[in-house]
Amino acid sequence: MRKSSVERKTLETEISITLNLDGTGKRNIKTGINFFDHMLEQLASHGYFDLDIKAESKDKDPHHIVEDVSLSLGQAFLEALGNKKGIKRYGYTIIPMDEALSLTSIDISGRPFCGFDVPLPEEKVNDFETILTKHFFTSFSNTAKMTIHIKLLDGEDTHHKIESVFKSFARSLGTACGIDPEHSDITPSTKGVL
Repeated sequence: MRKSSVERKTLETEISITLNLDGTGKRNIKTGINFFDHMLEQLASHGYFDLDIKAESKDKDPHHIVEDVSLSLGQAFLEALGNKKGIKRYGYTIIPMDEALSLTSIDISGRPFCGFDVPLPEEKVNDFETILTKHFFTSFSNTAKMTIHIKLLDGEDTHHKIESVFKSFARSLGTACGIDPEHSDITPSTKGVL
């Protein structure tokens, strides 16, 4: 089974995550940041991952919550993917959210990189600091060891922009993590490893 459980305890946060890559989108997410919970719910729902996240802030700093959740989530994906045999490896999609339009392309490459071209001039949406959006994806790519490119193609409403980004990321990640039924015994790399 392609599942994992990750715990991270620091002087700033306590994070607990369980992940099933082959789920149906079931989720139970509580980070203490309502908008962030809503975005992580998009990730689970549109990627078809079963995801349970509990985060406790010790220093009441939302930056540390977002950072430690994303680091832990990336680690959970890395562990659940195991030897990566049979995965599709690549995923890409363009997703609209009303007037907003986002493109995400992912390579489960073993090489962390995050290209993030999403202008977010408003500093906050609801209870979420928008600068943390890029930080989430960069931290995730570092521990998941994935190459991620995200580009906002259009949009006006900040909520819609960020939501379209998370939805396109979810769909791309779901595709990349999926098993290729015609090549389920092959590691999709000329190196033989990812």
